[in-house]
Formats: sequence, structure tokens, C-alpha cells
Amino acid sequence: MSDEPNTAPPQEPTHRVSTSGDVEVSTYLEIAQEREGVRGERRQDGALPPPRHEGIAILDFGSQYSRLIARRVRENHVYCEIFPPEVTREAVEHLDLRGIILSGGPASVYDEGAPQAPAWVFDAGVPVLGICYGMQLIAHQLGGTVSGASVREYGHAVIRKNERSPLFDGLDDEIPVWMSHGDRIDDAPPGFRSVASSENSPIAAMANDAGIYGIQFHPEVAHTPQGSLILRNFSHGICGLGGTWTAGNFAAETVERIRAQVGDGKVICALSGGV
Repeated sequence: MSDEPNTAPPQEPTHRVSTSGDVEVSTYLEIAQEREGVRGERRQDGALPPPRHEGIAILDFGSQYSRLIARRVRENHVYCEIFPPEVTREAVEHLDLRGIILSGGPASVYDEGAPQAPAWVFDAGVPVLGICYGMQLIAHQLGGTVSGASVREYGHAVIRKNERSPLFDGLDDEIPVWMSHGDRIDDAPPGFRSVASSENSPIAAMANDAGIYGIQFHPEVAHTPQGSLILRNFSHGICGLGGTWTAGNFAAETVERIRAQVGDGKVICALSGGV
């Protein structure tokens, strides 16, 4: 189990837009994907297909931080999209897929009906990073042991490197992080090594030689001071992405697609409150 469960009644999604141009455009991108039904499927209304970007697929297992993961990835100038956990491989074919992130979530891997990672994720031939519940899913689905921790870790913690890992390049041997989980991994899956530990989690981070990583903390939140560097190490160093994408480029590409589709026709464009 990871992340605090959300007990509030369901509400229409709300979005806070910062003053950063890149973050603002990427937030609107998420809103558009939700409202146009393109999370996990492509539109069939004759619109031109989107450009094929090198990027990362984020599978959302119900974490309150999933959009924050996407924001942090984009702040490192890497394109990404969020998908539901049941997404098919075909539904992400429009991406030049270079990596996959499995988000946290409020469930335990042993809960009835708990969301699972699709099998294709581990056969896609690209690096995978599991965050909190995402790490527990990796352990559970690939043959490790997940159990309820005797002490729930919630709040500030310190992890200590057990060995060198490209995920932690440029970081000290002791790394302050933000934890939010009740379950923990007792035994890593075959072929995995514990690359970092905390006081209550002997396997606070794990990795194998196939490029699958798991971390039991949240790098996307501000309470993990070097979390953005960890995500950058994954996207740039491990996935090999160059960090050349910007939301400004996305906007320019969108304008060109609209021009190509509309031709000499006219367009009505609603902005901000006009939407």
C-alpha cells in the first residue's frame, strides 16, 4: 500500500496552473486528454494523428501525485503522457516509447481487484521505474514478496545507498526522501538487487540488469529535495532521452497540424474562460 487513500467524495478534476509557460501548456494538455477521451485510445473523428514523440508513458494507479510526476518529467524537457493501468500496448503506439513509469496508488497489491501492471510493460524492452505502489507491483508480479510493514513509513526519511546505481548518480550516499507507504518489500524478485535501504525498509530501492527499477519513496514531491534529479537520471541517463522537448514546441506542432487540417477554412478558437 502506498499514498494516503482519498476519502473525499468524487469531484470534477481541478487543475492549478503555474506561471511557467511550459508547465501551463502541459497542464492544459492533460485537461484536453481527459475531456477528449484520448487517455488509452485515439480519436476517430478524422483529426490528424499527433506527431510521434520520443517519450515516457506514465501508468496512473490512482496516486494523488500522478500529474506531478508528469510535470517533473516535462520540467526535465521530456515528453510524457499519462495512461490508465489497463492500457494496451497498441494504445501507446503513437509514442516512440523510451521508458515507462508506474505511479504510486492507495491500494495494496493483495487487495481484491487491486490494479495490476499490464504484462507487456515488462516485455516492452524499455526501462521501467516503479514508484511506491508501482515498485510493490513490480515485486509482486515478478516473484518477490510484499508484506505489511510493522511500522508505516509516512513523512521524511533517509535512504542509504547499498551500491552504485545510475538512478542515484550525482547524489550523496544518504538521500533525504518522502515516504508514504504501509506495505514493504521483504524479498526482491529473482535477478533484482537492493540498491538502497531505509531504517524500516531493507529494500527501499531495487534494480535488475534489464533496466527495471523500483523506489519506495516519492521523487516527484518537493519533500524529496533531489527528486527531480532522480527522475532526470531515469529519463536522460537510463532511457537515453536528450531533454529537447518543450511545451512551446508542442504548441507550435499543434498549430502546424491545425493549419494542415483546416487549409483555407476558418477556425473558432476558445481560450481560457471562453472554453
